[in-house]
Amino acid sequence: MATNLAVKYSNPGPRYTSYPTIPSWSTDGVTQEQWKEAMVKGFNDSNETTGISLYIHIPYCENHCYFCGCNAHRTQDHSYEAPYLEALLKEWQMYTDVFPGRLNVKELHIGGGTPTFFSPENLVTLIDGICKNVNKMDNYMFSFETNPRSTSKEHLEALYSVGFRRMSFGIQDFDPIVQEEINRLQSFELVKEKVDIARQIGFTSINFDLVYGLPKQTMATITDTIQKVMELKPDRLAFYAYGHNPHMYEGQRKFKESDLPVGDAKQELYDKGSAMLESIGYHEIGMDHFAIEGDALYIAAKNGTLHRNFMGYTENTTQMMLALGSSSISDTWYAFAQNERNDIEYIKVVNEGRFPLHRGHLLTDEDLVLRRHILNLMCKQETSWEDPKLYTDELDIALYRLEDMQNDGIVVLGDKSVRVTEAGIPFLRNICMAFDARLWSSDSLSKAYNVSRDIQKTYIEKARLAKAQKVG
Repeated sequence: MATNLAVKYSNPGPRYTSYPTIPSWSTDGVTQEQWKEAMVKGFNDSNETTGISLYIHIPYCENHCYFCGCNAHRTQDHSYEAPYLEALLKEWQMYTDVFPGRLNVKELHIGGGTPTFFSPENLVTLIDGICKNVNKMDNYMFSFETNPRSTSKEHLEALYSVGFRRMSFGIQDFDPIVQEEINRLQSFELVKEKVDIARQIGFTSINFDLVYGLPKQTMATITDTIQKVMELKPDRLAFYAYGHNPHMYEGQRKFKESDLPVGDAKQELYDKGSAMLESIGYHEIGMDHFAIEGDALYIAAKNGTLHRNFMGYTENTTQMMLALGSSSISDTWYAFAQNERNDIEYIKVVNEGRFPLHRGHLLTDEDLVLRRHILNLMCKQETSWEDPKLYTDELDIALYRLEDMQNDGIVVLGDKSVRVTEAGIPFLRNICMAFDARLWSSDSLSKAYNVSRDIQKTYIEKARLAKAQKVG
């Protein structure tokens, strides 16, 4: 039954780290002045209560991992470090100049690319430069992504010295044949060595990123990978589906389509891996994430405080997330903005004294309502709109879009509510798509996500008739 549902709902969908999703934004969506106003509004709303999250993107990678869809500049030339570091600190100064008070930081994450492309000394300079202008809140959390191949003991010691306690290892798969296909050769012994060093230094939380659906993955390779994960026992892990988009990413064109597990074969890899993880005490958190019972992510999921933003799931609910660096995405709650994607252009614009905005979006009243419901579904697996402030006409239409999912046992629908069943958790993105008004109203987005515009007219008509009957 689960496999049949996986095939039925296998159409692509957004990951909903935001609503509206990035394809709905435009290059003229947010002006410099609008962005400043949105930042101040977000600051006034939440700085004193929840504080802010901060993300820093370091785009450089010494090697090309063929599966990767991240924004990366592949080079072994470390002369890029100094001008990029200078631009990051200039951009941060531009932000702090806008706000009417000192920022309270709840969490900070460095991603990439490969953050440890930077030398240990430059990483310390970066964090010291950021932290001199902020207050670190109680129980703040600093984390970073790392490639086991490029991360030295000196990197780990340097980051620990400036407050980092959580790290995420990019594992993907431990099988050497799969690793060769994706051009990311890293032995189990190497990963174990780096994990052991991190724990000896004092890091208290370790995450692994795993990917299923990679070329030449089989039930045997995924079983072996999860067995090795069990041996190292990270505190949490992400178990993502590989997204094959060779029209977008050059490296993925190197794969043979016949080597990629798809359909039932791909779903069986996830089913096997997740069952093995659950058998040793990992619990599925939201979509694609697992954590042990003592982990903060598990605790947040249990007590209803789990949050989701562009960094993924987090136990820290912050309304505003500021992001530095090329391609990084900021969120004031009322507006989104993505920076210039090219690192050279990003540095140029920052040095000119302007926010390096590439595209963005100012949220409408309807956007804000639908955003709240999508966030509830992603984090709490339920949402309701008994409160008139949480209602918009689009919700009536969404209920009709979900009727088939109710018949499949994925959701339970009320007059003004939706609850995701345990069987429905793997299909969270499909459920959230029912609330995505911009997806259903856009020809390009509905085509990209295989949504029928003809059936959309049926849903709208059903909602119109139901409303007319209530009024009558």
